[in-house]
Amino acid sequence: MKVLFTSLEGSHFQLLAPLAWALRTAGHEVRAACVPGVVETVTRSGITAVPIESPPWYEALGEFHQEAIAHFGTADQDREPDRVETWEEQLGYESVIVPALNSRLNSDTMIDELVALARHWRPDLVIWETLCLAGPVAALTVGAAHARLVSGPELAMQLGTRRTFLRLAAEQEPEHREDPTAEWLDWTLERLGAGTRFHESVLTGQWTVDTRPASLREDLGIPTVPARYIPYNGPAVVPRWLREPPLRPRVCLTLGVSIDSSYGLWDLDTVLIGMLGALGELDVEVVAALSARQRAHLPPLPDAVRVVDRVPMHDLLPTCAAVVHHGGYQTKATAEFHGVPQVLLTGWEWVTESMGAAYEKQGNVLSLPLREFTADRFRENVARVLTDPSFAANAQRLRREIEEMPTPNEAVAEIERLTARYGKERREA
Repeated sequence: MKVLFTSLEGSHFQLLAPLAWALRTAGHEVRAACVPGVVETVTRSGITAVPIESPPWYEALGEFHQEAIAHFGTADQDREPDRVETWEEQLGYESVIVPALNSRLNSDTMIDELVALARHWRPDLVIWETLCLAGPVAALTVGAAHARLVSGPELAMQLGTRRTFLRLAAEQEPEHREDPTAEWLDWTLERLGAGTRFHESVLTGQWTVDTRPASLREDLGIPTVPARYIPYNGPAVVPRWLREPPLRPRVCLTLGVSIDSSYGLWDLDTVLIGMLGALGELDVEVVAALSARQRAHLPPLPDAVRVVDRVPMHDLLPTCAAVVHHGGYQTKATAEFHGVPQVLLTGWEWVTESMGAAYEKQGNVLSLPLREFTADRFRENVARVLTDPSFAANAQRLRREIEEMPTPNEAVAEIERLTARYGKERREA
């Protein structure tokens, strides 16, 4: 069969790559549709890329996106733990998330390009990552089956919020059940002549490929294909220093690649200097994986801090006693894969404080809101994760659960079965 993968940017595609390899080695034709800036990421993975014209996601988002993050971040901070959600709040969220995020990431230009490609290549299956809603729209337009590969938690801006919205909408009088997401996608499907209306499967997939262990998943009432998360960060070289065991507990600090000193919501330089100074006061070895833009304004650092441009996380994290990061899904999942306790700083992008609180329930994560950040409190959190044995024990428990999951290769047979099932249903509709 023909399988088309779709993603918004390079690190998101890296989540898809192991499954793309599995389907390719099972004998299927595999292509990845991506914006021009992601082509090299795709081709260096060994998967065939098909460029589609669309601006990079960070250009498409703009100032309104930053304002939306600030607004919902503030609302999240003020939320009481047991407070009942209201319809007005949920409708307000949907009314902003569509123009601030979803419709900008999935612009008309991107959707039209992807639909044109799908009409030309006629895939049997489209596999898309959580935020790439152009994927299911293209699949519905050409009658292909489609599946969502989970690329983050089902929390803010994703399906947890959507379920609350639908529950509260059902309690309203019919004339008051506004649904900005359905209106946008209905209009889009009609414009493309898809012959179908919006359905919740556009957001969930006809089925879900989930790389998270069962204890971290939510029941969406649709088929779920578990497929073990396989760390892949692109081409990498293991440096010589990483071959030697650390003399002291090693702590990794990483903030991904998209956050730099131009970030408008927080003063990155101040936070970084505070974190590195605090870590330098602990009896640990620090490996700070920071880009050139992130370290541009840093002062001289303690001898115990090693700053590196690029280092393969899959090789670094097994040598670490803890990792400090910004909530990026790949970093979190790679740490879980290797059983490494985590300190998470919430407040970057859509990584909210409630998300951090949910992560803490796993028992292997300690979260710290950036608005409450001080060097002393940060140092205390890292020290606690290093010395409290429950964090390491829970991290190892989660690692064992991940090891018991099917590999992407073992998931292929179920994906083939579901593609045949949903493709047949679509043809008979």
